[in-house]
Amino acid sequence: MTVENIVGEPVWLHESLSRQQRKEKVHELLRTVGLPAAWSQRYPHEFSGGQRQRIGIARALASGPKLLLGDEPVSALDVSVQAQVVNLLESLKAQFGLTMVIVAHGLAVIRHMSDRVAVMYLGQIVELASVDEIFDAPLHPYTQALIASAPQLQPGVERQIPMLQGDLPNPAAPPSGCRFHTRCPHVRDECRQLEPINQILPGGRQVACHRWQEINRDRSVIEIAPPSPAFLRRRALFDQAARQKQ
Repeated sequence: MTVENIVGEPVWLHESLSRQQRKEKVHELLRTVGLPAAWSQRYPHEFSGGQRQRIGIARALASGPKLLLGDEPVSALDVSVQAQVVNLLESLKAQFGLTMVIVAHGLAVIRHMSDRVAVMYLGQIVELASVDEIFDAPLHPYTQALIASAPQLQPGVERQIPMLQGDLPNPAAPPSGCRFHTRCPHVRDECRQLEPINQILPGGRQVACHRWQEINRDRSVIEIAPPSPAFLRRRALFDQAARQKQ
């Protein structure tokens, strides 16, 4: 398929336009993502990786969406090309009023593009907060280790948070209790047995960890919220079960 057919297919599916009108819309979409309209008769193999990504973005915009999902949108691109595509997405977000959900492993991309960040481990969200809160004052031990894993700008500087030990458990058969407990340096018995409740903090921040308050107690920048009633109930049940075992 030519680029014109690839980008024009959503237009053909969602809008009742003539062939000439579809062609004009495809040309407009290509110009929107920074490609010449004359290239619409070319085939994907004639383009670079960054140009193919722009074609994919044009196709995603063809049906006039309000929500755009980007699954690792720049992971396969060179760093300089990544910056171009990220800037393009930021420009399109403002131009079309788009909401974007970006799934990525690159911390630099996440920090540059995000307003709010959900950190996931083994398929579950362990922390949800604004981008500044996540990067400047992470609460969950996995988030802390994730941020600390970024390359240091100064060689030889000792890391404040040690690198995680052990291998990632099998996602198809996750461990009981907190899924992070097999690699967490702060693990306790309750972490191994009870799945943590997702606690909502003032301002809408969320964290799923039994011990996040103890771990962050010496950090004055964090407002320690009182435990939720649901958390207290589960903690009481755990303590009761522990006493019965004794």
